[in-house]
Amino acid sequence: MKAPVSRSTLDLRALTPARVALGRAGPGLPTKALLDFTLDHARARDAVHAAFDVPALIAELAALGVDASEVQSRAVSRRDYLRRPDLGRRLDEASAQRLAGGEGNGKLAIVIGDGLSPAAVRAHAVELMRHLLPLLAAARIPLGPVVIASGARVALGDEIGDIVRASMVVVLIGERPGLSAPDSLGAYLTFAPKIGRMDADRNCVSNIHREGLSYHEAALKIAWLTRESLARRLSGVALKDESGDGRSQLASSRGGPV
Repeated sequence: MKAPVSRSTLDLRALTPARVALGRAGPGLPTKALLDFTLDHARARDAVHAAFDVPALIAELAALGVDASEVQSRAVSRRDYLRRPDLGRRLDEASAQRLAGGEGNGKLAIVIGDGLSPAAVRAHAVELMRHLLPLLAAARIPLGPVVIASGARVALGDEIGDIVRASMVVVLIGERPGLSAPDSLGAYLTFAPKIGRMDADRNCVSNIHREGLSYHEAALKIAWLTRESLARRLSGVALKDESGDGRSQLASSRGGPV
């Protein structure tokens, strides 16, 4: 039997942005590989500390016909946010009172939070919403409050969703920057949000960026998961993503309109 032909590790470089087959210069890396690493590391750090321009985000959402409100977590500074993750999971008192004084309506609340990459939110959140909103409308999913959250961790959406009496919350948030993707956006979906929900209670659509999951693909997955979550009244490990490659028809749900 003829032995299989081995492929060089150099071939992997065409298939992945991971750092493979970098070469060697004595005991260290070649100069170009070292400089590339240093640049990507700097971009990742910049993404974490990028400014979160809430007024601009609210204005861009308004152009899509979406009225958004602003809230703040208990992390009053970026330093607090990075050193105390627990502070980013709860609203400050003024924000909680302001939300409680509003009208809770709609089955779905959407929270857009800066997370660990405000740069990702600035780059992708509005375009993702542009693709997502028509799919939610087609599936007849009533949209409730849209909230912009500063100093946000994923779990902040649980408290927000509970206060506004949403059946479900979708949190669009900047993911931890990687050396190949400093501006990756993630979407976390939780049915019956309330303080104390665990990661196992959520579904996640991650790696939304120009070299990753496209806006169209991500919007299809989020809309499908939202529809099925509301129909089945569950989310997380109990709900498997069976949205496929985008061919699923959102207009035809087993559970009917939600």
